[in-house]
Amino acid sequence: MDWRVFAQRMASMARDLLAEHTLDATLEQISRSAVELVDGCDASGILVLSEGRVRSLAPTDPFVTESDTLQGELREGPCFDAARPDHPERLFRIPDLTAPPERWQRFVPRARELGVGSMMGFLLYTREEELGALNMYSRKPGMFTEDSETAGWLLASHAAVAFAAARTDEQMQEAIATRHLIGEAMGILMGRYHVTEDQAFDLLRTRSQRTNTKLRDVAREICGPGGAAR
Repeated sequence: MDWRVFAQRMASMARDLLAEHTLDATLEQISRSAVELVDGCDASGILVLSEGRVRSLAPTDPFVTESDTLQGELREGPCFDAARPDHPERLFRIPDLTAPPERWQRFVPRARELGVGSMMGFLLYTREEELGALNMYSRKPGMFTEDSETAGWLLASHAAVAFAAARTDEQMQEAIATRHLIGEAMGILMGRYHVTEDQAFDLLRTRSQRTNTKLRDVAREICGPGGAAR
């Protein structure tokens, strides 16, 4: 591994990540960067474990999603464990899936059938919580070395920062859109029922509580055709 070249490519990747304008685009760039920067990496993706359910984000190859789904079904695997916040380890590697498995006895033979030769999973940190795992796959066994682990750690660290920034921006944009939608719904209610701003908001909140529906969804319903009359 030429670490000087790697550092230059990482710096370029960091700039590219911060230039992305959406969370999905950021995650896709992270997965592509893993394939481009880590020796031996044929495919990559991000496994998210939320409320016990697995989601596969930004996979560069269909078998990445198949692997994530398999780990979710079996409740085991290097990437599944890397995404668990209660697990003490933060890096998992299977150097050779053709060898008898020392861990993940059910997952390894099934992953081998998917065409996986070796794989690594890295925990992703954000400013607020542990997101999940950045996963790297090789179709050949023995492709990931200690240098690969180090490169993966560095990439995962940059990826976590970029993800946190993208998610913050997305949350801010969503909050602005929600506030605008609620304001529009309140305006409709004020005009329809000749009520004050506070009364219009109370009507929104009451409907939200009565139907157990989020406030923004109630507002979206009211802003739709005939919404205020329902």
